[in-house]
Amino acid sequence: MIALVQRVTEARVAIGGECVGEIGRGILALVGVERGDTETQAERLAGRVLGYRIFPDAEGKMNLSLLDIKGELLAVPQFTLAADTQSGTRPGFSTAASPEDGKRLFEFFVEKMHQRAKVRTGRFGADMKVSLVNDGPVTFWLQTSAHP
Repeated sequence: MIALVQRVTEARVAIGGECVGEIGRGILALVGVERGDTETQAERLAGRVLGYRIFPDAEGKMNLSLLDIKGELLAVPQFTLAADTQSGTRPGFSTAASPEDGKRLFEFFVEKMHQRAKVRTGRFGADMKVSLVNDGPVTFWLQTSAHP
């Protein structure tokens, strides 16, 4: 599984002009599910997103996690993160999970996050408009695989 995490001062996701998720200070996580991903990877990724130290401490060093600052999380499913971009000028999606598996694992990921943080989400399979104020900018690519 993949999460593109961005430290934000605010972020929101809208569908058809209606805001379906909005947060203040925290993390916007764009989440992609790859073919073969499991609940083990989803749980590991959730733990990494929650514990990743990307917020400044009193000395300005990235030393605090989302949990440390009691921040919010906006999780947005984004299957294009799992695209094969190794050749050509058009992405291939044979490496992405099926829609059924992608939705199931995205929802499992969100459930694990809900247990420890305030979470808002986009909607799987919807045409979403995401807006954010990236703080820094600070952006990281987190990925879990079947082999730790």
